Amino acid sequence: MSFSDIISEHIRITILRALNEIGGYSCNESILHSIVARFKIIVTRDQIRIQLAWLQEQGLVTLETVAEFYVATITPRGIDVAEGNAIVPGIKRPHPKG
Repeated sequence: MSFSDIISEHIRITILRALNEIGGYSCNESILHSIVARFKIIVTRDQIRIQLAWLQEQGLVTLETVAEFYVATITPRGIDVAEGNAIVPGIKRPHPKG
């Protein structure tokens, strides 16, 4: 697995966990960018968009465009992955809470 693949796995689970914890299960790409950066993962907004598109292809989020921003909403399958109840290759499995 390449360094880039490892970073992508971490970005994806960070996005899913954030969406799962946010009221309404929905958030725009700008806020998600700030959340990912808070975990010291250096990423561009374009990279966030790429990861959101990948998550949409996997059926883990839905995307809509509002005022030129992507707004992501986590799906029930995405919630399962965020909580560690389902595994999807390409997404880091979260550590158990405790």
